[in-house]
Amino acid sequence: MSAVPTDAAEFAPPAGLLAQLPDVLDYEWSAQLLESVLSTLLGLLLIVVVAEVVWVIARRLIRRAVARSRNPSQSRRNDLRRKVGLSEGDPVTTERRAQRADAVGALVSSIVGVVIWGMAGIMALGEIGLEIGPLIAGAGIVGVAIGFGAQDLVKDFFSGVFMLIEDQYGVGDVVDAGEAVGVVEGISLRTTRIRDVTGTLWHVPNGEIARIGNMSQEWARALLDVDISYGTDIDAASEIIEGVATQMAREPEHVEDFLGDPEMWGVQDLGADSVVLRLVIKTRPGAQWAITRELRRRIKVAFDVADVEIPFPQRTLWLRTDQSFSLRDGGVDAWEDGVPSVETRRRAIAAAAAGGRRAAATDDETVPDAEEAGEHGGGTDAGDAGDVGRG
Repeated sequence: MSAVPTDAAEFAPPAGLLAQLPDVLDYEWSAQLLESVLSTLLGLLLIVVVAEVVWVIARRLIRRAVARSRNPSQSRRNDLRRKVGLSEGDPVTTERRAQRADAVGALVSSIVGVVIWGMAGIMALGEIGLEIGPLIAGAGIVGVAIGFGAQDLVKDFFSGVFMLIEDQYGVGDVVDAGEAVGVVEGISLRTTRIRDVTGTLWHVPNGEIARIGNMSQEWARALLDVDISYGTDIDAASEIIEGVATQMAREPEHVEDFLGDPEMWGVQDLGADSVVLRLVIKTRPGAQWAITRELRRRIKVAFDVADVEIPFPQRTLWLRTDQSFSLRDGGVDAWEDGVPSVETRRRAIAAAAAGGRRAAATDDETVPDAEEAGEHGGGTDAGDAGDVGRG
């Protein structure tokens, strides 16, 4: 056996220290690694648990809100009836309201889910040691770039969200969106599809709709303007029109379309050739056009039977001259400016209050004779005309 050199033996460490050093190093490193891994896993588990608890609570609240929207309370039903003018027996909770509540609930649920789990993901990245500051800054820059590049898309999306939440219109409604007027066939968060009366399908971006008119939401009103000649008795014509509408409202095939009794509003306009009478009817949404078409047909038949004249363009020709002349062997007197007397004006006011020319003419007190008319300045000479004109 060879001897160990003296210099090597002097610098060699004890055998026990060399044997224990790896054990000490392995134990400390393993303990630190295990502690770090466990801490990270516990942090991630806590983030996931908290996010799941928040997500479950949020979904439960959203489901309750959707259920209340689908089936509103009795007080809310009464408020809606007073707002839209429905009677007690009319259904307020409709299938359309249920569909809108489900759609809004799904949209809100998706947005809340993205927000909750997005925040949980960012916190998880920070827990494993990644710098989330640069990630958030980069995401912000990307979001700004997308916002500037897709402004119209973002505008359409938010307009669609608010349209859905506010229930401005739905599939099957007749709307006026400016150039596009027709029936809504489809709705998305970006566009609305409208079919007009000619069959053209309009694709309207939601962000481009500056105003919308819904002609078939909750209830509708049929406005029917009927022209009669000036020689027709207004009260008689009004009675015929209102009677025809009332009879139609009581028929079994039309009773569901009428939400109230027809109302005769009276004289709407005094036109050049006719007197316009207005009839209004509160109807089921979308039924107002069919009702007005059928009423026009029935009123025409009723007018023919009652000999009520449908007006036609007519004009009165006035020939003014200072000299008398003949027209087809008939003498025509010279023109004189006629000024109604005070008594005549008083009789005209009384006739308006009495309801017609015949009612006023039968009143002896309001019909002056020739002598009374002369005493009250009923003459038409130039002096009287000038005095009244100056008065």
